[in-house]
Amino acid sequence: MIDTCAALLARGAISRVGGVWAPRVGGAAQLCAMRVPAERLEAVAAAVSAHAGVNHNYEREHALNLWFVVTGCSLEQVEQTTQAIEAETGLPVLCLRMQRAYRIDLGFDLRDPHAGGQGPQAPAPAVQPADAPLAALLESGLPLVPEPYARWAAQLDWPLERVQATLRRWLDQGTLRRLGLVVRHHEAGFAANAMTVFNVDDGAVDALGERLAAQPGVSLCYRRTRAPGWPYNLYCMVHGRSRDETEAVLLAAIAGAGLAPWPRLVLFSRRRFKQTGARYFSAPAPAGALTQDTEGQPHAA
Repeated sequence: MIDTCAALLARGAISRVGGVWAPRVGGAAQLCAMRVPAERLEAVAAAVSAHAGVNHNYEREHALNLWFVVTGCSLEQVEQTTQAIEAETGLPVLCLRMQRAYRIDLGFDLRDPHAGGQGPQAPAPAVQPADAPLAALLESGLPLVPEPYARWAAQLDWPLERVQATLRRWLDQGTLRRLGLVVRHHEAGFAANAMTVFNVDDGAVDALGERLAAQPGVSLCYRRTRAPGWPYNLYCMVHGRSRDETEAVLLAAIAGAGLAPWPRLVLFSRRRFKQTGARYFSAPAPAGALTQDTEGQPHAA
């Protein structure tokens, strides 16, 4: 099993053997977008991806063509990264902070990825400061050794029972959504993804967001702040094996949630420049450091 996981990591089929956190259990994150001239796109994307706090970086079909997520131990750290990107590229960054998560789950049923919808996910307890050192280790991925939890216990100078009990508590209370293989969706066959944004009245957005989160095929659904020139406040993500499949699932979700009357934009991804795990509890790794997370080359998506 260890050799199999190592081989999957080496070829980029999985991003790590580790955990997926619930929203807002620690650290900070921010969705960002940039309007990049076509002739500069690859160079700017490379500059953005070079920041260790950037964990997702995609080209999308819109005048705002570069979309990325910045994570960090604090909002101040996230803002510092964003400001550094603006200074390096000479381009403004549109910052879209999350206000409420209705659903965040990128687990796919490979047999029937669009079967069944689930309701909004309840907020989970945050990671306590005393447990943050273990959270930082978990972000880098489980050590591929016969007794990984014993290695963590030795690193932290904790009893093994404390490591195992903490992980079990996080899973039981929902702080950790799951612990296992974190699969890259493109390599698993989900070659198309569409981010759809809606301009919904503030008084109606929560009810509609909860309904959208419950639709089959919706993996991400959240409310974000509006920004100058960007009036959209409700977001969802749908993944599929093809563009046509993704569009069909998306249209069904929009109809099922009652969102058809509201203005919207659909932004399919074109290329994936970076996809790694978030860093909420640990300082960003220095350039060239080896971790389980692997960064793929620019990839059609």
